[in-house]
Amino acid sequence: MKFTPENIYHVYNQGNNGQDVFIEDFQFNYFLQLYKQYIVPHCETLAWCLMNNHFHFMIYADNRCLELKKQGGLILDPVTNGFRKLLSAYAHEFNIKNNRTGSLFRPKTKAICLNDEAELNNMGSSKQDYYLNTFNYIHNQALEAGIVTDAAFWKWSSYRSYIGLRSNSICNIELAKEICGLV
Repeated sequence: MKFTPENIYHVYNQGNNGQDVFIEDFQFNYFLQLYKQYIVPHCETLAWCLMNNHFHFMIYADNRCLELKKQGGLILDPVTNGFRKLLSAYAHEFNIKNNRTGSLFRPKTKAICLNDEAELNNMGSSKQDYYLNTFNYIHNQALEAGIVTDAAFWKWSSYRSYIGLRSNSICNIELAKEICGLV
């Protein structure tokens, strides 16, 4: 992953071999606490959803991602490094609590740049449509999986923030509304 300013990304990963990575409420909460620590200071979050075996985030990278950091032999932007730290810290605690070892998540977290012109041409849609489709896709994960009958019932999504059922959102709601044409 490499994040560059003025771009919107859909970031996602899942449990290794499709295994569950979030089982109990405290695990969902702990992951979000780590997200606040490692990701929120470096970009704007537009949408998110945690499912039992995977996660999705829609983020906006701004100039903060230009502050490169050296990690061993690598030079990483702070968002890439933040996701590395997030997954590592979460997996470490998960493994301790569940008396297991090894990889928890798939090795490569995916980050699709939603500003990619080639991708837009393949989709045959405008940027704003692409943003809105991704925004809705993320929020409808639990509904599409048949876990809930209404997206508002899934508490591990930013959807509840957008409809006024949660305060203290990690999302920049105004920016998301502007970007997705929800104003």
